[in-house]
Amino acid sequence: MSRSHADRVVEAGLGLTALLSGGTLLLIVWFLFEGAKPALDFGMLGHLFGDGKWQPGSVRDPQFGVMSMLIGSLLVTGLSILLAAPAGVLSAIFLSFYSPARLARGHRRLLELLAAVPSVVFGFWGLTVLVPAIDRLHPPGQSLLAAALVLSLMILPTIALTSVSALQAVPVAQLQAAAALGIGRPRLIWSVVLPAAWNGVGAGILLAAARAIGETMAVMMVCGNIAQIPASLFDPVRPVTATIALEMGYASAAHKSLLYAAGLLLVLVTGALICGMAFRRQTETSLPRSWS
Repeated sequence: MSRSHADRVVEAGLGLTALLSGGTLLLIVWFLFEGAKPALDFGMLGHLFGDGKWQPGSVRDPQFGVMSMLIGSLLVTGLSILLAAPAGVLSAIFLSFYSPARLARGHRRLLELLAAVPSVVFGFWGLTVLVPAIDRLHPPGQSLLAAALVLSLMILPTIALTSVSALQAVPVAQLQAAAALGIGRPRLIWSVVLPAAWNGVGAGILLAAARAIGETMAVMMVCGNIAQIPASLFDPVRPVTATIALEMGYASAAHKSLLYAAGLLLVLVTGALICGMAFRRQTETSLPRSWS
C-alpha cells in the first residue's frame, strides 16, 4: 500500500468518525424535538415559561413552569464550578511545577480513579454523609449546597487533569525566555504559563460544566427535589434532569411532551454555553499578555 493511499484511507476513516460524532448529536436533538413536537403543535410551549409552578399532576390547575428548575440547574452547575475550578487549577499547578515526580504520579492516578467513580456512589456518599452534616448546620440537609458540593467533587478530576495537560503543553521556549529574564516561579506561572494555557484550562472547565449541568442521579439524591427558586444555599432545588428522571416513567402524553421540551431546552442552553466559549476563543486577542 502506497503512502499516499494509506493517507487517504486514514483521512476517510477520520472523516467518517467526525461525521458520526456530529450526526449523533443531530440525532439526539431531532429525537428531543420529535418528542416535544406535540407540545409545540398545541401551543403548550408557553406553559414552560408562563406558568409559575411545576404541578403536572394537579387535576384542577395543572402547571408546567420550568423556569424554577432551569434556574436550579444553572445555580447548581455554577456553584459547583466556582468550587471546583480554583481547586482543580491549583492542583494542576502543584502537579506541574511544585510536586516531586513520584508524588505527582500518585496524585494523578488518584484523580483518574476519582474520575472513574460512578455518579451513584457520589450520590450515596452525599446522602449518607454530607446531607446529615449540612442538616446539623442548617436543616434541611438536602439542598442546593449539598448538590453543588457533590457535583464539585465529581467534576474536580476533569478540571485538574485537563489543566495539567494544558500547562504541560506550554512551549519550553517561553519558560526558558522567562527564566532568562529572571522571573521567579510564582510570577512565571501567573504571567506566562496560565495565559498561554488558558484556552486548554477553559476548555476543561467548560467540559466539566457540561457534565455538571447534565448530571442526574447524584444530584437527584441530595438536592431535595422541590421545584422552587432557592432563597439560600440551604434551600432544596430540583434541576431539570432530576425532573425528567423522576416523571418520565408515569407522565401522560402532554406531560411527557413537555418533559421532552425541557430536555431540549437544556441541550440548547448547553449548546449556547459551548458556542459562547468558542466565540470568545476566536475573538480574543492574539497578542501576549504583559509580563509586567
